[in-house]
Amino acid sequence: MKRILITNDDGFESPGLHALAEALRPLGHVTIVAPTLEKSACGHSLTLTRPLRFVELDDDFFKLDDGTPTDCVYLGKYALFDENRLPDLVVSGINKGANMGEDITYSGTAAGAMEAVLQGIPGVAVSQVCGGYGCREIDELGYELAKEAAYVVCKKILDEGFPLTERRFLNINVPPISPNECRGYKITKAGYRLYGNDAQVHRNPRGEEYYWLGLHPLRWVPDENRLCDFEAIKEGYVSITPVQLDLTSYEDLKRLEGWIG
Repeated sequence: MKRILITNDDGFESPGLHALAEALRPLGHVTIVAPTLEKSACGHSLTLTRPLRFVELDDDFFKLDDGTPTDCVYLGKYALFDENRLPDLVVSGINKGANMGEDITYSGTAAGAMEAVLQGIPGVAVSQVCGGYGCREIDELGYELAKEAAYVVCKKILDEGFPLTERRFLNINVPPISPNECRGYKITKAGYRLYGNDAQVHRNPRGEEYYWLGLHPLRWVPDENRLCDFEAIKEGYVSITPVQLDLTSYEDLKRLEGWIG
């Protein structure tokens, strides 16, 4: 039987996590290791300054006390699996909200898949895009299309093998529509996200100033070939983006050699 390790960055109680587990159980034996607390936008962070503890909630369902998605995959592999019987696949999600464009670098959801491929295990990140603040569409639609997409992609991986070379993972984003409205799957590149500043200043009852970081609307630079993840979601497709961990800007190597002299 195939072995699937699941994690997320929304915490062990997230409906998206449980929806993902439900979708993938027909494909193999599912083990869940998720953070105790929400770790959205934690990026690819490991916990090095304090000990971590597994808390068993049910059979093959653990929360990692104040751990990150990266911790969950890193420790899950070594503590819960035999060296000769490692997971065949790691899936991170289903995230409540998009992880497209440069947001991939912030994403704890993407980091779960990123850590998997660093550990030599195929990795997939799955995110449910929301049309506005609060993700009201999820309350109405649930995660049905995201569950379907996760099942289709993961079944293909487990049946036919991972389609990418080492240190690359698949980043899936699902539009906020029902399955019968979906136009299909589109292979995309990561788009060019536009950012603003939504840091809000407040004062506590003692008059001390503090800041609360808000959320930016999904804005991007239009892609004339409509090949980016943002465009695919806008048009009603499930976006599948291959992501590599090598961040080297190869086109600048020669230029920098001349620049530094």
